[in-house]
Amino acid sequence: MTVSSRTLSILSGIAFAILWSSASTAGKFGLQSADPLWFFTLRFLIAGVLLLFFVHGVQRSRLPQRQEWVPLLVFGCFNTALYLGIFIIALQYVAAGITTLSIALNPLLIGLLSAFWLKRPIAGRAWLSLLIGLAGVGVATYPLVATSHATPGGLALIGLSMLTYSIGSVYYSSVPWQLPRLAINGWQVLFGGVMLLPFALAWPLRTTEYDLRFWGSLLWLVVPVSMVAVHLWLQLLKSDAVKAAMWLYLCPVFGILFSWWFLDEPFTFFTVVGGGLVILALYLGQSQTYSTRTGK
Repeated sequence: MTVSSRTLSILSGIAFAILWSSASTAGKFGLQSADPLWFFTLRFLIAGVLLLFFVHGVQRSRLPQRQEWVPLLVFGCFNTALYLGIFIIALQYVAAGITTLSIALNPLLIGLLSAFWLKRPIAGRAWLSLLIGLAGVGVATYPLVATSHATPGGLALIGLSMLTYSIGSVYYSSVPWQLPRLAINGWQVLFGGVMLLPFALAWPLRTTEYDLRFWGSLLWLVVPVSMVAVHLWLQLLKSDAVKAAMWLYLCPVFGILFSWWFLDEPFTFFTVVGGGLVILALYLGQSQTYSTRTGK
């Protein structure tokens, strides 16, 4: 990798982590005014329509061919519908800081799935970084659980949502895509929204208030998160799924800062230690010179 491409990759990873980690805090604001399933389903539908209008209407990219529809549906199911559908429900029982910390479970899950599903050997140093990151998650999460900022059921739902996200990420890396990344993102987000729509309409949990807080939160989740952050994530994934997953370790760092600043959630000594561990894991994971494709 040249210096310029490596720098671009690092900047993309940092930008992705900042935007992606802001989703939990923005979502918490939106849920003060809206039914959770309807709020996020609307987000996916709007983001998908905007992306597809741009890529097919403005850029004039071709539509998916017959053999490409099934991979798009599968990716949309795991990456959007299942992952974020379960995540939305869990967000009602878990502090926003914990949800961003739990994202750091994905590198370990993606590493395991890549090793067994894609037959990509993972070096020992990579496993060490993954385990250090997981330990950091546990340390930083402990005081939030102890002070009732999370319920056992909420944590179980978070774990399940992380598993579906990891499956979607590894599946994406395994498909020889020919479509532009913007088109892939647009279709998978739209399909995810369509899959969630019947549930959002059939089981509303509360009445939605379409106030400034609702629209501000929705706008942030549609553009910076669903459109920009997911595009950066797909770009990182296509290079190397395991190394891309390491950037998820930065999400807890930014996420805790966002939730502390905007939502007045706890920021303790455990937060600092846990954050330090996930940064160390990121450093070890990104500085390694081996290739997960070759095992060297």
